[in-house]
Amino acid sequence: MQVSVSARHGNLQPGDQQLIVEKTEKLRRLYDRISAIEVTVDLENLDKPSLEIRVSAEKTDDCISTGEANTVISALDSAIPKMEQQLRKLKDKKTGHRNTPHKHIESVVTDDDDE
Repeated sequence: MQVSVSARHGNLQPGDQQLIVEKTEKLRRLYDRISAIEVTVDLENLDKPSLEIRVSAEKTDDCISTGEANTVISALDSAIPKMEQQLRKLKDKKTGHRNTPHKHIESVVTDDDDE
């Protein structure tokens, strides 16, 4: 799995990029089939930077979450729970916890021959 961090309209603080990589790598524990994570930080408004996380997983569409706050790290902290919720929902859909397999459904036999 690869994590790429990019910035638009400016540069990140020296320690921010490493912290972003460390926090986004923890998303892997929620869904094993993640192939890439892209984080884009938009520094156009320096007082309110926005951050977008895009997670690519095998055989699914990309999951995208955004966050906006006073600092880049707080924007990251607001976007990560949104991504965690999407990944939990995706995993629940893919593993089929909502559906009961056919072999576990009990069949009901009626006796119509007794009449």
